[in-house]
Amino acid sequence: MYSSVYRKIEETAVRLQRIDPGLSEIFQKCYPNTLETTVELLDDGTSFVITGDIPAMWLRDSSAQVRPYIQQAGDDPDVQRMIRGVIERQARYLMLDPYANAFNKEPNGKGHSGDLTVKGPWVWERKYELDSLCYPVQLCWDYWEATQDRMVFSETVHTMFHRIVEIMRVEQRHDRDSEYAFERTGCPPSDTLPFSGRGTRTNYTGMIWSGFRPSDDACKFGFLIPSNMFAVIILRYIGQLAKEMYHDHGLCESAYKLSVEIEFGIETYGKVKHPEHGWMYAYETDGFGNYNLMDDANVPSLLSIPYLGYRDANDPVYRNTRKFVLSPDNPYYSSGLFAQGVGSPHTPPGHIWPIGLIIQGLTSIDPIERDDLVRMLVSTTAGTGFMHESFHTDRPDTFTREWFAWANSLFGEFICRWLEQKPE
Repeated sequence: MYSSVYRKIEETAVRLQRIDPGLSEIFQKCYPNTLETTVELLDDGTSFVITGDIPAMWLRDSSAQVRPYIQQAGDDPDVQRMIRGVIERQARYLMLDPYANAFNKEPNGKGHSGDLTVKGPWVWERKYELDSLCYPVQLCWDYWEATQDRMVFSETVHTMFHRIVEIMRVEQRHDRDSEYAFERTGCPPSDTLPFSGRGTRTNYTGMIWSGFRPSDDACKFGFLIPSNMFAVIILRYIGQLAKEMYHDHGLCESAYKLSVEIEFGIETYGKVKHPEHGWMYAYETDGFGNYNLMDDANVPSLLSIPYLGYRDANDPVYRNTRKFVLSPDNPYYSSGLFAQGVGSPHTPPGHIWPIGLIIQGLTSIDPIERDDLVRMLVSTTAGTGFMHESFHTDRPDTFTREWFAWANSLFGEFICRWLEQKPE
């Protein structure tokens, strides 16, 4: 099963062995980790994908975990069936609750049952995160680009596209039009929304409100800029797929129009002039002139802007933003004896994320920087041979989440691209 993936692993490992045997070994463990430990093919034709050590399916994580295998899907029916199954299950979940971020395999009521929000038995957690609406579309687009397999475009997926645009429209005017609220008791402030679960107030900007970040932490201000950038891109995909696959010109027009409005909001309200770095993108804003200047390692992030496809890696505003993100001016940037990079308020101080280091490498235009990042990742697995959620920059053997499949898959993707950019 998944013969094309293992053929890719074997071919890559041979070349890596000549460069660094330790890197070759880690790649061979990390790249297939999602397939070997988190994917379950179900009898209804869908695929259920856990994150690793949490037995639920996140819309974001499941997309990101299987995305690195898409390039092997073109001539491998097993990979095609698996990814089609992920997309179909994601679409069904979004029909059940487009505000939820994580779901159960069955309607068993497991998960965060005490939260104050409308929640059904399929839902593990109901934190509304804008990127959760974006990731399934990205996965669908990438799969279509790689395979030209029309089987993925079911009527459920068509309905999912409609639902995503509908919810984004509502959340453009969250304070006025949305009924969504979320509160959790007995938890850190980052796990709940203030003001009776409605979040801090926002002004209309054209952007889409998000309650939570990709880290599952609450937004300080409701317009999360990286997630809105992601929305700009996936709405263009919806527009094109609606027209070409479903001949749905109304959805096509609506998606394109919304994409333009969001981009206007980002470029008008989402940039600030930093005294040292110049014009750059903020992480969050409320449209009233308040900004949160930071970055979080979780994707979408400011660092990941070229990876998302919103701007080129040479774009001057991105270059300024990148300099800020990879500096002490970013409150979640840390530097220590063994590594330096971007962390998250989601994990302890002094910890950085392998996902952040990988995204730094995937968006780098400097081959020396990419080489350094590979060495940094290989030397900080604490002897496990796997990527973790985060680790301490002075003590890599102090880490969070030993089994975190997204980081392992993404590491495999980075190494494959890194090799493509190196001379034989």
